[in-house]
Amino acid sequence: MNLLFNFLLVLHISGGVVGLLLGSYIMIVKKGNKKHKQLGKIFAVAMLAVGFSSFGLAIIHTNTFLFAVGVFTIYMTATSWRYLKLKKIHDGQKPVFIDWLLQVFMTVGSFWFLKVGTQLLLSKQYFGIVLLLFAWRGFAFVYQDYKTYRGFIKAKNYWLLFHLQRMAGAYIAAFTAFLVVNTAHKLSFISWLLPSAIFIPLIVKWSRQYLVPLKK
Repeated sequence: MNLLFNFLLVLHISGGVVGLLLGSYIMIVKKGNKKHKQLGKIFAVAMLAVGFSSFGLAIIHTNTFLFAVGVFTIYMTATSWRYLKLKKIHDGQKPVFIDWLLQVFMTVGSFWFLKVGTQLLLSKQYFGIVLLLFAWRGFAFVYQDYKTYRGFIKAKNYWLLFHLQRMAGAYIAAFTAFLVVNTAHKLSFISWLLPSAIFIPLIVKWSRQYLVPLKK
């Protein structure tokens, strides 16, 4: 068991470092060219490694922090990648099994965030606020996906916007984990929220910049 734990830990740290460095670079370089696509694939693999290793580590040694990171990282990365394959929903394309499976995965995870976050708050552990925020965002993403899969689309390039948003979300997860692990305990609450406070306004800005309205 120790051997498995150490392997997963190395995988988790390696994926996190690669994801954090590549994600920072991708954030500032030109989007859409061949180099961006190649680096994006490596970033996605690194983030999935972080997500799945987080699950393994959290199971071996119960850890709410790692479980939360795992859920969001896997969902954000996987749905971001899937949206590159779902460019024609407005022309009748249908999502496949993996797309609905990711919906179920995030829904279950969000209910877990809601349950554990409420329990922590009732016991006066204010980390519960973070989990409740995770639950809120998780349900919001699931609802966004559901509407999209049903054809309620407002942007012609919805797939690009959602790809950008979800990949940036995976980067936020990696950045958040890095800060939480490397800051003092009394600063951990701020560390959980600071990356989102910094990058979400940028995601909103980029989404508006790239938006191409769907002509009716």
